[in-house]
Order: sequence, then C-alpha cells, then structure tokens
Amino acid sequence: MPVNSKAKGKRYELELAKEFREYGYDARRTAQYCGNTGDASDVVGLPGIHIEAKRCETLRLSEWMEQAVRDSKGTGDIPAVFHRKSKEKTLVTLRLEDFMNIYKEYEASMGGDEDG
Repeated sequence: MPVNSKAKGKRYELELAKEFREYGYDARRTAQYCGNTGDASDVVGLPGIHIEAKRCETLRLSEWMEQAVRDSKGTGDIPAVFHRKSKEKTLVTLRLEDFMNIYKEYEASMGGDEDG
C-alpha cells in the first residue's frame, strides 16, 4: 500500500474515532503494527461492532465486507464497513441479516415487537 494511502487511512480512522467520541463512546484507533494487534478492528469503542474503516474514492464493498467478516470471526461482533469518499459523509455497510437483527432489537426496545 502506498504511503499516501496508509496516511489517508490512518487519518480517517482517527476522524472516525473522534466522531464516535462526539456521540459519547470511548473510541480509539487501534495500533496496527505489522497487521497484528490482537484486535483486528480499525477502530474500537462501539461494543459488539467490528469496524472496518475505509476512506477511498473507489468502492470495493464486497472485498471490504469479506475482510470485516473474516477479521470478526469468533468474536461475536457484527462486521461493519464504515466508508466515505472525499467531501461526503460516512456511510455504513452491513449484511442484511445483521441489519435485521439490529432493527428487531430496536423495534423491541420501542415496544413494536409484533411479527411482520
């Protein structure tokens, strides 16, 4: 990976961690030395979510989600890709089954736990 890409990725991870802190979560970028940190998430601080952070103009969502799924295996965390292009807001990509599980929990918390 070119040095500029690494620096851009690091900046985005720091930016994302800062945004999570603004929402009240104790988030930080993981120190990724040689790709082995004991925690494969790019950013930690959202319990139950494995964060793959990508700051890129060319979207490779399937590839990134595969990486998130692979890196989250055995943790019980939901793999999620947080990504953004220049001058755009961050988007989050989840697998449908993970989104539906989150949505069902949300519905239940709002008292709308009927099937359907």
